[in-house]
Amino acid sequence: MRRTLLILTVLAVILVVPGLASAYTIKPGDTLSELAQKLGLGVDDILKLNPEIKDPDLIYAGDSLNLPDGESEAKQTKKSGNKSHNITAKEKDLLARIVHAEAKGEPFAGKVAVAHVVLNRVEHDAFPDTITEVIFQPRQFQPVANGAINQSPDTESVRAVEEALKTRGSSKGSLYFYNPQTATNSWVFSRETVKVIGNHVFAR
Repeated sequence: MRRTLLILTVLAVILVVPGLASAYTIKPGDTLSELAQKLGLGVDDILKLNPEIKDPDLIYAGDSLNLPDGESEAKQTKKSGNKSHNITAKEKDLLARIVHAEAKGEPFAGKVAVAHVVLNRVEHDAFPDTITEVIFQPRQFQPVANGAINQSPDTESVRAVEEALKTRGSSKGSLYFYNPQTATNSWVFSRETVKVIGNHVFAR
């Protein structure tokens, strides 16, 4: 009887949490956003596997964390490689320039969200693989076409880039942003809205 119950319990665990690897032990300094970034996931994806976590900002060294299996991690690593970790000073400056040009006059959170869009595109299969290539992809960012990309970024835009790099993976996968009052491409209105900050709608 006990053996039967044990077998049923093991089967139940397999059915409930398919594809999970052995529990990951949280290390000092770990954050959910950084772990999500390394795996190419969103923080929400990790939270779904760990429903006991009530506050994503509160995880403790020594606790166990369920993460996707090794195969999933390998697939994500193949896509993201070291791109998430080897951002050059030149790329940071370029990212700050596009944030400054696109989100001038927008709230700080809106500037961070614009930077997230670029970073999310780098990680997405449908877009180029570097910050420079994403920003200079034809017909994507108006400041590239009108030359505003050449303006030096202000201090807040530089800070927004640093914040975006620390919190990437928490942006719910936004890949587009637009001002509904001035947007001329009706296609973008068909995209799923993630959030609205200031004058910009962020979508995926």
